[in-house]
Amino acid sequence: MFKETKVSLCLACIMLLLGCSPDLASVTPKQAAEMFVKQKAVILDVRENSEWQEQHIAGAIHIPLAQVKTRLSELAQYKSKPVIVQCRSGKRSAKAAGTLQSAGFTQVYNLTGGINAWANDGLKTTQSRL
Repeated sequence: MFKETKVSLCLACIMLLLGCSPDLASVTPKQAAEMFVKQKAVILDVRENSEWQEQHIAGAIHIPLAQVKTRLSELAQYKSKPVIVQCRSGKRSAKAAGTLQSAGFTQVYNLTGGINAWANDGLKTTQSRL
């Protein structure tokens, strides 16, 4: 039992060092798509501009990870609404989700597997026109 507690504590510390909250909720792409439609959840894409232009979820808000802290005011209206944070595979979005939670957002979810999993599940994406 001591060994399991030690491992859990180590994982929690690693997550905090990476900027992730140990109690961060995750959703699958299909759950996220359902939340987007039924609950009017917000999808926040934290990938870089070039990634966004190549492929993104229609209706998502785009704020690159490095800008999330300085652009929180743009998201303030969604503080008490479901916010699904998404990147390419789920790592950057976990960091951004932790930032949102620290800023008082109450319903933050990380999209498991990011846009890669979204596309692999056959869910639609779009491209930006240059």
